[in-house]
Amino acid sequence: MKKYWIFISTLCLCACGVKVSTDKEEVGWQKETSGVWTMSVGTPEKVNLLSELHITPKMEAIQKMGEADLPISEQDITTEVVDGKTYIRFPLEKDEKIFGLGLNFKTVEQRGRIMRLHVDHYGGTDDGRTHAPVPFFVSSRGYGALINSARYIDVWCGTSVRKDSKNPPVVRDRNTDKQWAAQPYSDNLEFLVPAEGVEIVLFGGPTMLDVVRRFNLYNGGGALPPKWGLGFWHRVPTLFSDKEVNEEVAEFEKRGFPLSVIGLEPGWMSRSYPCTYEWDVTRFPDPEGFVKGLNDKHIKTNVWINPYVSPDGELYEKIEPYTGSHTVWCGIVPDYSLPETKKIMTDHFKKHQLDKGVSGYKMDENDGFDSWLWPDVAKFPSGNSAEQLRQIYGSLMQDVTTQMYRSANKRTYGLVRAANAGTTSYPYVIYNDYYNHRDFITALINSSFIGILWTPEVRSSGNAEEWLRRMQTVCFSPLAMLNAWADGTKPWSFPEVEKAVQEVASLRTQLIPYLYTAFADYAFYGTPPVRAMNLESGYQAKTTEEQGELDATKNPYAMAVRREVKDQFMVGPSLLVAPLFAGEEERQVVLPQGKWYDFYTGKYVGEGEVITVKPGLDKIPVYVKDGGIIPLWPKLTKVDAEKHPIEIRYYGAKPSIYELYDDDGETYDYEKGEYLRIPIEVRVDSEGKKKGEVRIPEGKSTWSYGDFSFKFMTK
Repeated sequence: MKKYWIFISTLCLCACGVKVSTDKEEVGWQKETSGVWTMSVGTPEKVNLLSELHITPKMEAIQKMGEADLPISEQDITTEVVDGKTYIRFPLEKDEKIFGLGLNFKTVEQRGRIMRLHVDHYGGTDDGRTHAPVPFFVSSRGYGALINSARYIDVWCGTSVRKDSKNPPVVRDRNTDKQWAAQPYSDNLEFLVPAEGVEIVLFGGPTMLDVVRRFNLYNGGGALPPKWGLGFWHRVPTLFSDKEVNEEVAEFEKRGFPLSVIGLEPGWMSRSYPCTYEWDVTRFPDPEGFVKGLNDKHIKTNVWINPYVSPDGELYEKIEPYTGSHTVWCGIVPDYSLPETKKIMTDHFKKHQLDKGVSGYKMDENDGFDSWLWPDVAKFPSGNSAEQLRQIYGSLMQDVTTQMYRSANKRTYGLVRAANAGTTSYPYVIYNDYYNHRDFITALINSSFIGILWTPEVRSSGNAEEWLRRMQTVCFSPLAMLNAWADGTKPWSFPEVEKAVQEVASLRTQLIPYLYTAFADYAFYGTPPVRAMNLESGYQAKTTEEQGELDATKNPYAMAVRREVKDQFMVGPSLLVAPLFAGEEERQVVLPQGKWYDFYTGKYVGEGEVITVKPGLDKIPVYVKDGGIIPLWPKLTKVDAEKHPIEIRYYGAKPSIYELYDDDGETYDYEKGEYLRIPIEVRVDSEGKKKGEVRIPEGKSTWSYGDFSFKFMTK
């Protein structure tokens, strides 16, 4: 039995290349760049979460963040290799909170939970089986860590109690002590990796947002979707023909409802479950002409696929030698970790989709359930295990399709059912079949900790109120979509709320300049475009001495910021969104420190406090921080290549500067420097008078924005 104990001091964490000696071998932390350290424990496997992907860490951007110390004391982290498995331990302080560890739907704070991080359909329990079980955590102490293994990783997050604990729980007698607890206090965060070694990557802060930014930049920076991807999406029923799709588009036009993307479900293909990825000639006799017709109307086409190849198509014989030992839904399973597979699949996708003008994919069922997927005893021609491929299969499919569009210098944006660490820069948004509205918002919040995007798509509702509330929340998410694949619902399916649905969908399109800038900040700086309140500056609990009594009747704000926040979130730098759910007429909103204003009216609403709001059915509560600058397009039904005027809304009384981002919205030329950051400044004089200025760089021209006008919302 191999057994190594490694104790890491603060000195070796902060020193580049310093080694720590043990009785068996020499290991140590290596400083990669400012605030990022790596260490190899034992013998890490060749295949990990990042090794098979085309990603380049944005080291220069990380360096510009400056140095960061790690808030870890001497002998904080221990690792051990026993019986071919790697054990890792991080300490937990008394009030320390842990975030991340996968796309969870019911919990934001993960302390007190046991999980196995395992790619799968989400089954309704936060047990680690989820669409994006990213083994990355963020600590409220201001650091984070990635366990870079493509294995099923077990996690005990503040549940295990060691004999050598520095802060052991109090021993109590259950017979006599009412404070006895079945779950004693734990000061451990422990991981078990079923491999003889692993790479660990540490990220410093000092803030939790800084930790997340470094993690995202290390994974290549966030995705920057094309501008059209931020418009309104509509997926049509499974067996719709080209004629029926065009009739649907005409109805959107007739009603003046915004539409940017049409999604085609399995019926576009000649065979599905398993798939040919070839057009069905009965429903789409002229696919190229059909797609061109939509493109001419500035409507993009997104097509559904899953990974499993039908014997009835031209692809089967070419790909068969590069597939696994088992089938799924009678289709063969391509081994996407092989270069031969990547080329064959890319050539096929290019011929039947990209060359015909299709703008992207919805990649379904590359996650689970166990009964629908290959078993862990399956073998693949690459020699990679079935377990490893399951953990990275969705990542590999994202990689292949992204590289195909990148080679054509076209940005894509799509949906996927599985992701993991390393996919931050890929233009895909997670979705699933689970359909709890509250939990969808919790997932939206959680996504900001782990470097992925999530959409609370709308499919159906039991009544008009729920329909509108779902529409309101999806329009403030990374991808605003109605998915009518099963029942043919329309945005106007509930006539009594049609106008309100249209208003919020139009607001989504108006917000594209603001949202696009937020995504640019994700790509360039690693800042999540939608993020948890815990990542917002000014949203944190102060010390007991600073905040006084914690009695909720005396200090409700102090109590609120200590609770798990699962129902409000930030969008971009300045917007706070607080959804309501069916059956609610009012709700409480926790406002961070600093003054906040109503988005719709500009009215001051509070500062560092808990407010109760009754917005009515037709509005989702949205608030803007003091000095917030929100650029808006007019109400558009299409996202086209024309220049449109910008209304610049300013809130509050605090002088402010905002940099509006612009590029061609379609290509990767921005990576060559073909983009603009347009400074927008609002000055406030001693008498409270406001003056706005837009400074377009001399000799430069915008791609998307025409005349600028200011609207000062706060009088």
